[in-house]
Amino acid sequence: MHMQATPSAPILLYRSKVSGHSHRVELFLSLLGLPFEMMDVDLRGGANRSDAYLALNPFGQVPVIDDNGTVVYDSNAILVYLARTYGGERWMPSDVASQVALQQWFSIAAGPVLNGPGAARMVSLFRAPLDHERAKGIAHKLFAVLEQGFSKAAYAIGDEASLADIAAYSYIAHAPEGGVDLAPYPALCAWLARIEALPGFVPMQRAAPAT
Repeated sequence: MHMQATPSAPILLYRSKVSGHSHRVELFLSLLGLPFEMMDVDLRGGANRSDAYLALNPFGQVPVIDDNGTVVYDSNAILVYLARTYGGERWMPSDVASQVALQQWFSIAAGPVLNGPGAARMVSLFRAPLDHERAKGIAHKLFAVLEQGFSKAAYAIGDEASLADIAAYSYIAHAPEGGVDLAPYPALCAWLARIEALPGFVPMQRAAPAT
């Protein structure tokens, strides 16, 4: 399949600065070295419920990208689009085993990562009406499993970073913001450090706790 080297104009990324879903897209765009512009969406002000924004994403969520007229929403779908359009096999291997493993990691990112460290962070930072103790419990169960995996493998599905790592990174890295200590998981922390050492890595903005 022919891979386009770069977009014809900067990709627009509609995002929230403190959204892990938005950050995984920002991170991947930066790792790919693609030109992009960040369009901050005022979620508290209801900008995501405007007719203009709902035309981009009928669910009113971030992130969304507009790649010169090609609009894609859902962070994992955006990662797939960018990898298939600009990234090649490096980020999304085409063999069946890797494709299956990638789908498993997308489910992990949308399940225990979001419902564990992601939800715990939402409670601490934004007073989300969620069960904080339950979220922290999910996080620790997840991290115990990942600790075993990363004690044997450098990355999620192979010898190099892939979309699996990008999808999982942001909310795990910011677990302490939700009251989930990463110190008991040295292999997991080493994996986070490997992602942070990738050329083009950009961190997610840290948010202040709700007062």
